[in-house]
Amino acid sequence: MICLIILSVDVAVKSYLIGWEEFGKSKWLIGYTVVILISVMDWVLSVSMVCDEKLRVRRLLRPFFLLQNSSLMKKTLKCIKRTLPEIASVILLLALHLCLFTMIGMLLFAKNEDPKKNGEWELHFRNLPSSLTSLLVLLTTANNPDVMIPAYSLNRCYAIFFVAFSVIGTYCLMNLLTAIIYNQFRGYLLMSVQTSFLRRRLGIRAAFQVLTCQGLLSSLQRKRFNTRSNLTHTHVAQQYEDVGFMDREQFTKIFDELDKDCIKEHPPLPQYSSPTLQKLQLIFSHYYLILFGNAVALANVVCICTVLVLNSEKSTAERDNFVLEIINLCFILYYLFEMCVKIFAFGWQGYLSYRNNIFDGFLTVLLLALQITIFITYREPSAHGVLSLWEMIRLVNLLIVFRFLRIIPDIKLMALVASTLLDLVKNLRAFAGILVVVYYVFAVFGIWLFEGAIKPPDSSVPTNTSMENITSNFSVACGTYEQLEYWPNNFDDFGAAIILLYDVMIVNNWQAFIDAYSRYTTEWSKIYFVCWWLISSVMWVNLFVALILENFIYKWDRSHSCSVMDVERIRYETSVQLIFREQIQEPTEEELVCQLHQHPHLQLQW
Repeated sequence: MICLIILSVDVAVKSYLIGWEEFGKSKWLIGYTVVILISVMDWVLSVSMVCDEKLRVRRLLRPFFLLQNSSLMKKTLKCIKRTLPEIASVILLLALHLCLFTMIGMLLFAKNEDPKKNGEWELHFRNLPSSLTSLLVLLTTANNPDVMIPAYSLNRCYAIFFVAFSVIGTYCLMNLLTAIIYNQFRGYLLMSVQTSFLRRRLGIRAAFQVLTCQGLLSSLQRKRFNTRSNLTHTHVAQQYEDVGFMDREQFTKIFDELDKDCIKEHPPLPQYSSPTLQKLQLIFSHYYLILFGNAVALANVVCICTVLVLNSEKSTAERDNFVLEIINLCFILYYLFEMCVKIFAFGWQGYLSYRNNIFDGFLTVLLLALQITIFITYREPSAHGVLSLWEMIRLVNLLIVFRFLRIIPDIKLMALVASTLLDLVKNLRAFAGILVVVYYVFAVFGIWLFEGAIKPPDSSVPTNTSMENITSNFSVACGTYEQLEYWPNNFDDFGAAIILLYDVMIVNNWQAFIDAYSRYTTEWSKIYFVCWWLISSVMWVNLFVALILENFIYKWDRSHSCSVMDVERIRYETSVQLIFREQIQEPTEEELVCQLHQHPHLQLQW
């Protein structure tokens, strides 16, 4: 009720601010209002039934509130909508390919008078739904080569049928679908970014027209820009302050610099008067110290790996980790020494200005505290505290392995890949957000359709009974839901539904879920799983792959002439607009002026 009241106030304020005329033109605001009204009515119905109803429509409508608050999500949905016709054409061709081979398969593997030759028919081509499902799963290679083994055992020539189906469908049509999704979606996204870029240029041009030059320069000087181009803004303002004039290009350039994220400038090194201290500072601030530290971390990880291999057959009680802990203590003391000399060379502020140093310092202090605790525990075995001895040793080794990640920023290609992954979080939130919405909607639908449909046999048995004893009371076919003991994968609650949908998206053994739910419910349940596979695995995964490639190629092209230290700067400067910057056309002055003259809400003086 509180959330619905807040959302109602939100839509009322937005409608009042933009006016009823603009409200009638906005499909998203109209949809916003309709969704709130339906949610309120459904809420009233729930309260009247004392919240005892099983079907709540408003659960499916909640993702709308997430979508309508993100302009990039709206942009993405619009691009997907425009891409659907091209996707549908390839999916239709894929369906034709599937139906054609299904009919050929049913003719090839018809029921024979000899029961020994009916293996393929019984398992995969007994009827039309079974044949379609078997070949659809083969399209994802999840049941290969199981699907062809019965026929292949009789005659090797039958392999031609399955190989031809996979080559045409999996390697040609599916990859063609990926190419079309990438090309079309990228084209529509580029058009959308171009439109947003034009609106931004119009706003900047209108601001330039309204503001007087002296007022603009004084406001620029008064404002403290929290960006790495702070010096650029101050320099530009001082450059044009004397003449009292700033041209349009310089004004636009300032706003382009404001688009870039903040990159902290590292403070200067502390000044030491002693020549000896100056030489030590030069040594400890050198890049070779970082390389040596990486080598030490590598040696530490190798030692841990060696001991783990030697103790792999021993239980945790049989292992003697004293030698390993002595070795780890020596490495940790070096890490502590490295942290101290870096603080000496860079100063506290300089040391903390590097995120790698913060990561290393935190792990070093934590490792030292854990190591001291471990040696106290060795001397006093009863003093285990919150963690047992083995858990503390394992935690130390895990932290040391994580510390080895410090090598990533010092290898150019690895730093580029890592920055691309981090950049996905920054620039591709809209795509991940829509995927979360799709997951949510399908999970709710799955709970409505299949909640409680599959239950483990003898679910009333004691909890200490093993699954082997549970499944020994009935025989199951190999590779089925029951034989694989997939009982936790169900739609009995929201968390389990999300994991099951993820398992289907990966398409490994997804035929087990299709088969189980078609047996426990109806054959129509296959439509649900096929729709989810098409949306998640075929369409959305391909979109993510395409956008990752676009992002990486952009960074790769820009990083050819960069050093390792400049890769981090590239990551801060990247945005969705900058990825397509070379393809975006800069509007001319005549186009901007013409559109400003025609704008219904602007009366500019020229």
